[in-house]
Amino acid sequence: MFKRLIKADKKLVLAFAVSLFLTILFTFTFASLRAYAASTPQTTTGDAAADLIGAAADAIDATLNNGNNTGTSDANTSGYLDTDPVSVGSTPGASVLQQVIGVDASQPLQIIILMTLIALLPSILIMMTCFARIIIVLGFLRSAMQTQSTPPNMVLTGMALFLTIFIMAPVLKEVNEVAYEPYANEQITTKEAFERAAVPLKKFMLKQTSNDDLEFFVKLSKTEAPEGGMTEEYKENDLSLTVIIPSFMISELKRAFQMGFMIFLPFLVIDIVVGSTLMSMGMMMLPPAMISMPFKILVFVLADGWTLLVGSLVTSYNL
Repeated sequence: MFKRLIKADKKLVLAFAVSLFLTILFTFTFASLRAYAASTPQTTTGDAAADLIGAAADAIDATLNNGNNTGTSDANTSGYLDTDPVSVGSTPGASVLQQVIGVDASQPLQIIILMTLIALLPSILIMMTCFARIIIVLGFLRSAMQTQSTPPNMVLTGMALFLTIFIMAPVLKEVNEVAYEPYANEQITTKEAFERAAVPLKKFMLKQTSNDDLEFFVKLSKTEAPEGGMTEEYKENDLSLTVIIPSFMISELKRAFQMGFMIFLPFLVIDIVVGSTLMSMGMMMLPPAMISMPFKILVFVLADGWTLLVGSLVTSYNL
């Protein structure tokens, strides 16, 4: 297998071998520097090589520890352990992450959880906004016009993204005023900031969520509904995001498919007319899609379809 790999791509194998060798060399060099600096007596002041080695190792430690050693005194430049009781008692893993978001860099599990949340954050935010409905409706439009990859996926995604920002601007403004600015001014804690930021998002999602979908997920979650029914106060204050978010997602998918059905109807009529005309003329070998597509584009442009479609999408949220 190894011979086959070398024959297949010699450059890849060579690059891997060089990178592995450099990694091993750097590891052993760094370990030797640290061992030599630790074994050198602290009273030695004339050995310039030992000072240089200690300074290099200290610089590497400072880089790996996110600058935690920048506050040490100038006298400690030879890489020796600081015996000051204040610095000895400090946690080596304390970093900017711990000060900003409360994550201890010395705990691998917390770092893994943080990286997982960061990776899932775009998907979570997309499903909590109007992005899903917009991109689905635009996809239905392209399929109904049978233009294949025109507009391309990048154009549709960018259009959906900026329309999402436009529609969500009032919600984002409220989140900024009630949650982010007090948190940035150190008036509230991180937990309070998240709780305040969830309120505008809940209001937005509940406006777009049908009562049937909401009741369905309330039953699935086995949440006890109040005796007088689910009032607006109960929905905003007592219902959790774990119930509201899937209800909102299902409602968005329903509305997107309803709008897609309405988009397909006029283009379907054009296909029927063109197909019937070709059949009556005996042109059975001519593909109807090739003839109907120019008519679809013409009708869509003459009706100012982009303005109508975007206007319908924006006004459907009733903000």
